[in-house]
Formats: sequence, structure tokens, C-alpha cells
Amino acid sequence: MRGWRALPLLTLPLWLAAAPIPARAATWDGVDKTVVEKFAHDAGRPPREPLINTDRGDLLLFVFLVAGAVGGFVAGYCYRALFPPGGVKKA
Repeated sequence: MRGWRALPLLTLPLWLAAAPIPARAATWDGVDKTVVEKFAHDAGRPPREPLINTDRGDLLLFVFLVAGAVGGFVAGYCYRALFPPGGVKKA
């Protein structure tokens, strides 16, 4: 019964960590903007659209789906080589 009294003190940090904090708009630019684009502009290569733009639609999700399916197929095909039926033999 004595441990129950400390429960509010133990959960207080969790409540404070979960409290919503008003956020300001981030003003920091990423490395691409601050470094890469600067050097590209200095070299006379202005930014352009990528050949395959994965930021639009679900193309990036589709690429991950295909990669997961191919990886799963390869792992399934090589299952016995990856996980031998006798287990790991000790030397």
C-alpha cells in the first residue's frame, strides 16, 4: 500500500513530457539548401528537377514495396542456406 503514494510522483515526468508545447516555425535550412546548392550554384550548375521525382504521389511507397517484395523473395528462396535445419553447430 505504501508504494501507491509514490505513483503520482513517478508519473509526473511522463505527463510533463507528453504536454503539448507550442512550436515555432523552423527557420533552419537543411544541408542540401545551405551547402550543396551553394556549391552547385558556384560551379555554374543551377538546381533542376530530378529525373524521377519521388516526392509526388505514392511512388516512393511503391519503390519500398517492390524492394521489400524482392528482398522477401530472395530471403525465402535462400531460406535453407540462411537458416540450416540442424541449427548452428558449435565448434
